[in-house]
Amino acid sequence: MLEMENYDARIKTLKKELNAVILAHNYQNPEIQDIADFVGDSLALSRAAAGTDADLIVFCGVHFMAETAAILCPEKTVLIPDTQAGCSLASAISADELIRWKSKHPEAVVISYVNTTAEIKALSDYCCTSSNAVEITNSIPVDKEILFLPDMFLGSYVARQTGRKNMHIWPGECHVHAGMTFRDINRCLDAESNAELLIHPECGCTTSALYHYGEGDFNKSCHVLSTEGMIKYASSSHSNKFIVATEIGILHRMKNQNPDKTFVPLKEDAICKYMKMITLEKVYYSLRKKVYVVNVPDKVRSRARLAIERMLAV
Repeated sequence: MLEMENYDARIKTLKKELNAVILAHNYQNPEIQDIADFVGDSLALSRAAAGTDADLIVFCGVHFMAETAAILCPEKTVLIPDTQAGCSLASAISADELIRWKSKHPEAVVISYVNTTAEIKALSDYCCTSSNAVEITNSIPVDKEILFLPDMFLGSYVARQTGRKNMHIWPGECHVHAGMTFRDINRCLDAESNAELLIHPECGCTTSALYHYGEGDFNKSCHVLSTEGMIKYASSSHSNKFIVATEIGILHRMKNQNPDKTFVPLKEDAICKYMKMITLEKVYYSLRKKVYVVNVPDKVRSRARLAIERMLAV
């Protein structure tokens, strides 16, 4: 097995030879983030890839993210270093389940979180991200039913923020975020003084945290933000300490960009095993062998792209 530095050097050489770019999600292992050309959330990465002149994209994330890149970059070859890098949230609903759900609400508008498979996006009217889910929902006429999927915590947050009474929410969850509770918040707030609280809207504690914050039950600043929102807020805030309620991979980028600030994970064990499946060895192998290609059928791609483009138009 090669040393880590040798993988770094060989990956850089292959990138140049193949006119390739490496994309890494905020939850990836630090060494993967360090060799990436772009680090960010899934949609931002796909859009960054579409804007480059690269022929080859190596997506270091989970499978639905690589699919999104393939949808937005049909002229490029998209690779994922490990085909087993899945997502518990994306797996929470199948195409057949969505078709049956839609049949019960034939007039409803379907909003699917970007954390879904290409098949689900193709069956949706709009996609959304955690940062624009409220805006997308507010763009729908108030008399229209909405089917929101697949994350029940993000859905509950959106329903609360918009006041929509005609939203039906699919009971899916991210296994990492669902495990973050209001008990964890209380424990962390007791231990960390002068810290601002940053919560991802997929977290199981989101709705209760907003409620308690609104009721004045704790005196810390509370912000519900996407991963990119957290990154930007931490850099612009005058605070020096933050409690971060999301997957701990994001702390690497936060610390790199803000070396004078302190970042405390809400839970030390908030680790996505799927995100951590990508290694330097697998990235090197993926480039060298040009595996594993992510293919989205044209019919699915065109319909899924329409849902994404409708989101971007809003």
